[in-house]
Amino acid sequence: MDNESLDSESLPLETSESIIISKEEQAALEAVSAAEWKKYTRVAMAALSSIPWVGSLIGAAATLSSENEQGNVNKITFIWIKEHEKKLKELSNTLNIIFERFEIFGDRINNRIESEEYMSLVRGTFKRWDNSETIEKKEMLRKLITNAGGISIAQDDWVRMFLDWIEQYHELHFRVIGEIHKKSGITRREIWMNIKGEIPTDSSAEADLFKLLIDDLTRGRVIRQKRDINIQGQFLKKTPQPKGISTNVMESPFDTQDPYVLTELGSGFVQYVMNELTPQIE
Repeated sequence: MDNESLDSESLPLETSESIIISKEEQAALEAVSAAEWKKYTRVAMAALSSIPWVGSLIGAAATLSSENEQGNVNKITFIWIKEHEKKLKELSNTLNIIFERFEIFGDRINNRIESEEYMSLVRGTFKRWDNSETIEKKEMLRKLITNAGGISIAQDDWVRMFLDWIEQYHELHFRVIGEIHKKSGITRREIWMNIKGEIPTDSSAEADLFKLLIDDLTRGRVIRQKRDINIQGQFLKKTPQPKGISTNVMESPFDTQDPYVLTELGSGFVQYVMNELTPQIE
């Protein structure tokens, strides 16, 4: 939250660490968090601090209230506040879902979600959450920060990388990841059929788009072609196939031969971002 928008007078809020917050922060916190979630104050405040318009909204609402009492309401301010009230409600719903999930995990996550490492992840997540234009990406960010709190031994480097992936990739990338997760060893043709249902020509814009999706995820080490490994975990070279009938046609983007799987990072992405973690998973 913008420090310039904060009142110098502060009010104590009862928490495990006696956090001192300003009147504006108190108002914002009460607006987005139910009373029973006071034990998650640090998480809520870390989220609020990464969203610049929250402090401005509280200040503008106070100004509008004063103007209303004087019968001189600024219509532009009123419209701005109403629009951001919708965003504040969305933020409130997201935080409350996170806190409900924390309740399922129980007290064992307390040390984790009170740590400075987790506070840093919360701030980074909600900065991206506020800038996300789709519900799908906001939901993925919500699952990521929830699961990052619920896993006792969290891979924070992974979490930060997954934040970048959510920002970097398009929803179609995530659909490809989802199809490979559902069926390890799926071919490119099967992936496209499951997503679109009709195979276009290899020279079409749709084929170019699909090649781009596969190339992006392969270069990003999210997916790869399936390979055999030895007992040391080393990849084995492909056995040369006997030459068949020669052809002058290039390999199709919708090939039916090469199976695709998620990398270990890709599998971690699905666990953190695309699934709801259960308390049993560590």
